[in-house]
Amino acid sequence: MYETLEITKTGSVAFVNLNRPAARNAMNRQMVQDLLDYFRAIRDDRSIRVVVLGANGPVFCAGGDIKEMQAGFTEDEATQVGHVRTFDEMLTAVSTAPQVTLARIHGPALGGGVGLVCVTDIAVAAEEASLGLPEVQLGLVPAVISPYVVARVGLAKARQLMLTGARLNGREAAAAGLVTTAVQPDKLDGAVLEIVNAVLQASPQALAACKDLLLAVSDKPPAETAVTRVQTLQRLRTSAEGQEGLLAFVQKRPPGWVEKIED
Repeated sequence: MYETLEITKTGSVAFVNLNRPAARNAMNRQMVQDLLDYFRAIRDDRSIRVVVLGANGPVFCAGGDIKEMQAGFTEDEATQVGHVRTFDEMLTAVSTAPQVTLARIHGPALGGGVGLVCVTDIAVAAEEASLGLPEVQLGLVPAVISPYVVARVGLAKARQLMLTGARLNGREAAAAGLVTTAVQPDKLDGAVLEIVNAVLQASPQALAACKDLLLAVSDKPPAETAVTRVQTLQRLRTSAEGQEGLLAFVQKRPPGWVEKIED
């Protein structure tokens, strides 16, 4: 169904792998469109609580497809700008997905690949992974992904990474806040599974509402979001899932939505 993605589903977890290994999983227009279409398709699907973004082959994502970019210079400016806007729409779709998104980074993630990491909720990297923003070394800038990088690591660190093109290994990326944690390569799948199962303790409704809440309150003064915060809590605690969660706590049993996936 998706030309550049390999998608499998286990319980409430979707595993979405970038699938252009021969091209180092560089994001061409088709991959960007496939990711956008997929996240749009699952937006209202509460049977999926977690999306694990990974990649086939030794490279997580080499960034944008340079060969395709060069070939696209023959197109008119409006067409070229349209493709860039589609890329930003894709990043926004991942960032605002009601599902919890988790990046599994086993190899290099560069340029736009780092942008994709930055719009996920949680990112786990192998210690030997390599993450960097080399755009300035190519005479470019990471323009489209810049707000997501700044939101992830802060302005000071973003300046260093963007202006130098420095490469960080997994441990350094974790220390910078670019990824959530870094583990030895043979521990990567176990670390991802542990986080996934932690998320699967939560109700689908609560996860989606929490994602909305985080985006609503980010960088805003508390007074500006007071109504939203109060209404969100009231809506959830009077909902069927909210009542089930409270009752399960009192009865000392797991709520009905709890799920666990195995290796």
